[in-house]
Formats: sequence, structure tokens, C-alpha cells
Amino acid sequence: MAEKLGWLQRLKQGLARSSSSLRERITGVLRRRRLDEEALEELEEALIMADLGVDTAAELTRVLARERFGKEVTDREVRETLAAAIARILEPVARPLPVRPAARPQVVLVAGVNGVGKTTTIGKLARQMRREGRKVMLAACDTFRAAAVEQLRIWGERTGAAVVAGKPGADAAGLAYEALERARREGFDVLLIDTAGRLHNKQVLMEELAKIVRVVKKLDPEAPHDVVLVLDATTGQNAHNQVETFRAMVDVTGLIVTKLDGTARGGVVVALARRFGLPVHAIGVGETAEDLQPFEPMSFARALLGLDREPERGG
Repeated sequence: MAEKLGWLQRLKQGLARSSSSLRERITGVLRRRRLDEEALEELEEALIMADLGVDTAAELTRVLARERFGKEVTDREVRETLAAAIARILEPVARPLPVRPAARPQVVLVAGVNGVGKTTTIGKLARQMRREGRKVMLAACDTFRAAAVEQLRIWGERTGAAVVAGKPGADAAGLAYEALERARREGFDVLLIDTAGRLHNKQVLMEELAKIVRVVKKLDPEAPHDVVLVLDATTGQNAHNQVETFRAMVDVTGLIVTKLDGTARGGVVVALARRFGLPVHAIGVGETAEDLQPFEPMSFARALLGLDREPERGG
């Protein structure tokens, strides 16, 4: 039987499209010359093209100029320098979803547009929490999509999590209230609330999310304890708009970025970290529950730059 790949190997494989695209651009710039003004400009453009964002690209280029300007450099040296600088940007935001034992249950509201893998992410979180021995309930508050409700039921069966669902088109806030009431009564540790993501009518969505928050606060003034926004890396810079849109509706406390294996736009995670400073709780590089893992800055930065080995220590 083939040996199962470890998380770092899966991360490298998942980010292969992003890293190969970025590596080719860096190699192309450095093939001919030392690190001069023109080379730095081209590198900045390469970083922007890799969805790292204009501000991040400018910051990284300044780091390169400070450390390597005028020197003959290899593409590997440049990628090592960039990886270290990217890890520094990511370090402050790499924070797992908090465990809140004092909150029973800990209410986690999960938001995101349709198609980002929100319901699947909830299922994966449920599996991880169940493995940690926590009693988990899932609330199917995306009541307009029958497929989302059914998907959540399947995850409930797989993970041994309880599922609260209503009829299609049922009031999402009423369902959230009912789920929290039951979760409190039956001593659940965590309540994960799935929500709708129909951005074509922002006003309706905004009112629905605001109502869910309002009704859960009636039972627990501190709830929801966490509001996690799920983003699909394949949308690239559009992920920024989604963060802004959802932050206008609810108090987003953290991000999970999915589908990094299906895109050459992995750099968007760095751009989001720099711009918004929101905790990145986890990243996803595949379909299985093991492919959603806590965000580790140096591993991510090195995988993004196509660097396999850890940096060599001096001495």
C-alpha cells in the first residue's frame, strides 16, 4: 500500500502550481544579471503577478534591495530571502481557531460565498474537533441550498457530530437559536453554524447574518465567539473584496483559505495577511479532512517559493 504523504509533502504538492509559476518568473528575471534597479522592478512585477498584491510586492522588493542590491545573486538566494520575508509577514496572523473551554458551547459562525468549500470546511473542522474528544453540533443554516443541508448531514454521520436542520427555506436565525438552545441543554462543546453565501443580493444576506448574530446573543451575549470567513484561493484578488463585504456584515474574527491546490494564486494568502491582519486559522490543499491544517508561516512561505529543504544554518 502506498505510503500516505505527510502534511508538508501535501502542502508542497498543493502549492506546486503557485510555486512553479513564481519560480519561473524569478529565474527569468535573474538569468542575465546582478540585482540592479531593473531586475528589482521586474521581480516586483513577478510578485504582483503571483497575487501577492502591490503593497506586499513593494515591501518584499525593498527587503531584497536592502540585503542584496548590486550583488550577483542566484535565483535560490533570492527565493530564500523572499521566503524569510514572507514568513515574517505571515507570523503575526498564523493562529489556530481558538479552543474556548469556558464557552459551552463555543459558537463558531462560518461565512463565505457559495462555492468556496464552506460546508466541506465545517465538516473537516468537525472531524478534527471530534478527534480531539469534543462534542460537536452542526447547524445547517444555509437553508436555501438543499445540497448544503444534505452535505452537512453526511458530515454529521461521518464524524459523529449532531446536526440540526430545518425545512428548505426555513428561517436561518430561528434554526440557529434552536441549535444553540439544544447545544446548551445537552452539553455540547462546540456549535458550528453554516450560513448562506448568496452575494447576488447583499442586502438580504446582510440582514440574515445580522439576524443570526442577534438571536444567538439572546441566549449567550458573548456568541458567536468566532466568526470564520472561508475564502477560495482560486479567486485570487477577488478574495480581498469578499473580506471587505463580509466584514461590513459581521465581525469577522479569522480566515480559512481553501483550494490552494487548484490555483497558481497561492500568494493571495500573503496579500490578505498584510492587508487585513486577520488570523489565518487553517489552509486547505485537498479534499480530505487531513488536507485542512493549521497555518504554518515558514512551511507555507518555502512551499510557495518552491524550496524543499529548510534554510541552511550558518556555522
